[in-house]
Amino acid sequence: MAKNTSCGVQLRIRGKVQGVGFRPFVWQLAQQLNLHGDVCNDGDGVEVRLLEDPETFLVQLHQHCPPLARIDSVEREPFIWSQLPTEFTIRQSAGGVMNTQIVPDAATCPACLAEMNTPGERRWRYPFINCTHCGPRFTIIRAMPYDRPFTVMAAFPLCPACDKEYRDPLDRRFHAQPVACPECGPHLEWVSHGEHAEQEAALQAAIAQLKMGNIVAIKGIGGFHLACDARNSNAVATLRARKHRPAKPLAVMLPVADGLPDAARQLLTTPAAPIVLVDKKYVPELCDDIAPDLNEVGVMLPANPLQHLLLQELQCPLVMTSGNLSGKPPAISNEQALADLQGIADGFLIHNRDIVQRMDDSVVRESGEMLRRSRGYVPDALALPPGFKNVPPVLCLGADLKNTFCLVRGEQAVLSQHLGDLSDDGIQMQWREALRLMQNIYDFTPQYVVHDAHPGYVSSQWAREMNLPTQTVLHHHAHAAACLAEHLWPLDGGDVIALTLDGIGMGENGALWGASACG
Repeated sequence: MAKNTSCGVQLRIRGKVQGVGFRPFVWQLAQQLNLHGDVCNDGDGVEVRLLEDPETFLVQLHQHCPPLARIDSVEREPFIWSQLPTEFTIRQSAGGVMNTQIVPDAATCPACLAEMNTPGERRWRYPFINCTHCGPRFTIIRAMPYDRPFTVMAAFPLCPACDKEYRDPLDRRFHAQPVACPECGPHLEWVSHGEHAEQEAALQAAIAQLKMGNIVAIKGIGGFHLACDARNSNAVATLRARKHRPAKPLAVMLPVADGLPDAARQLLTTPAAPIVLVDKKYVPELCDDIAPDLNEVGVMLPANPLQHLLLQELQCPLVMTSGNLSGKPPAISNEQALADLQGIADGFLIHNRDIVQRMDDSVVRESGEMLRRSRGYVPDALALPPGFKNVPPVLCLGADLKNTFCLVRGEQAVLSQHLGDLSDDGIQMQWREALRLMQNIYDFTPQYVVHDAHPGYVSSQWAREMNLPTQTVLHHHAHAAACLAEHLWPLDGGDVIALTLDGIGMGENGALWGASACG
């Protein structure tokens, strides 16, 4: 006769463990080890309850962690089973205060790329293929926990074949929230001067326009790009003229990374798939107007299935610049793109999967130095130096130019994506929506608000409207503090001398300073 109670163990796993196939990984590992219990997502990460001793399980958990996951900590405590488990199962996700980390959007994985390029596969040439190891994440989340009903994919009920994959713990799409196929998922559309096409015909229409030297607006993971042949000087000149961007450098998407330095190739092929600055000599086929008077050019590789399909057929570098009017935020909805970009693009390659959060391409140097932290990196939390453990929740609003905001929560800082200049009404709307989502995702209620010392900044005005205790920070002091945090200087690490050279910032005397020395 079976006992009604038994002592087991409960494991609390924190880190980057939601939206990365962690629960199916735990399930598969438990099956291999013949363990009994269950696993679920909740606001604090992943909870595993086991009947047996967990030592072997924990060793293999760390050794074989999924590619997009990261385990920061594992806590264990005794657990009393009221009824003995007869198998290992996945429990329904629970809510709670969010102390886990949300996963950034990830570039197409090799398995999905191979599947997309294999005739006869269900998702052959399907531009929205994804699995637990790749695809949209942060850009499609409306609320937590990260389950399909809380994402834009709720609008696409699963067909029987996709539903079977989603429920099969042995399938790499087990609990992959964006899972879809041509039968049940999003689809492409082509719109151009009264013309309309769908699916493969839409893709071919866009390819034809690009081959003709025309400009195409393309909806991606986190917004629209404006694309043209990067070898065609006339196409590039037309794009610059229509966008009123006469000299700023343009980013370029390459079909492959052949010929680039090893360090650049390694960055380009990470799941983040950022833009990487490289010496122009490595991409001699580009026309001269891509990055005039500069020695470097920003290059990237296809980061989503649609971009792979385009570049595979074109086999040429494409300009991929943000799809926006000069001074305005990039479009994220079809309606906004069709309205804003009608005077720039000759056609629009769009789709019906909504974008919740705008996410510009991240930009890094070949050395790994981050210049713009956005798609592929946000909303990864950054570790703060020792001394922040007992700091209350603080909302830091950022400056008005090239804005990002920050949620300080314990020993972590969660930065928003690059949002832009707050003088624009559209960017202000995106800022407010990004803050709303971040606060919702992390169940974050600030006790203090920190803002720039310049009283005329939009962000300073917002701080005064929040009815919370505020703290002003001198602009250059904020840069110095950020540098210390980046290098994990302890909060009680002693005095430093910082020389900050950053154009214009409010100084101690209320005047605008071009630089400051503080210590």
